[in-house]
Amino acid sequence: MMTGGTNLPASGSSAPEESGANPGEGADRAFFGRRKGKRLRAGQEQRLAELLPTLRVALPALGRKLDPTTLFPHPVDELRLEIGFGGGEHLAAQAGRAPGTGFIGAEPFVNGVVKLLRAVDEAALRNVRVWDEDVTALLSALPDACLARVDLLYPDPWPKRRQRKRRFVSDETLREIARLLKPEGRFRFASDIDDYAGWTLVRAARCPGLAWTARASSDWTRPWPDWPGTRYEAKAVAAGRKPTYLEFARVDPA
Repeated sequence: MMTGGTNLPASGSSAPEESGANPGEGADRAFFGRRKGKRLRAGQEQRLAELLPTLRVALPALGRKLDPTTLFPHPVDELRLEIGFGGGEHLAAQAGRAPGTGFIGAEPFVNGVVKLLRAVDEAALRNVRVWDEDVTALLSALPDACLARVDLLYPDPWPKRRQRKRRFVSDETLREIARLLKPEGRFRFASDIDDYAGWTLVRAARCPGLAWTARASSDWTRPWPDWPGTRYEAKAVAAGRKPTYLEFARVDPA
């Protein structure tokens, strides 16, 4: 196990039970738990009923690919995807800094969605779209090489061994992310759970379309330059857990 994100294993290393791809990791698994938490306030219910339908991504018929250029009311320079945006603070901050970039946020938890809707509404963000169902359906509908970046930040670690097949990161999902990234596009992963960071490195190492970009320990122990932080991260740090920040580049398989 890593210690505070500073002693990451070599990118090709793995525990004995993880020496090969697990064929069951990507099959018929739910990555998320409950869909709704606290009761929504009237203003949240109103945004859910009125604003969300205008921002929700509409998938094409089965077997057809989504045209990302049709998602936004204006042309965008590039498209990014954040998987599991939580309370939406990172996504909203990124969208506010880059109005020429289109952002899709995927999050099935209703209470997280309404927080993002508030941020979008109050900042009048026109470059954000939302997918509030299982993200695998969205991934399948997106065309090859359409994303400049994919962010997966503090995903549910499903820490018990019997639960690990529910982790979002698997050989299958990393292959799908590699398919969607443009050449030299980036996949970012952050976690305060050392085991999940190691799990991700092992699977990324056997994905021929992804290459870990780290050159020094500071590359995975320090946040990215444009990182605004999240409330969850602040709680993790306060509890003594050190985050790990991993970034992978889309490369041509050797």
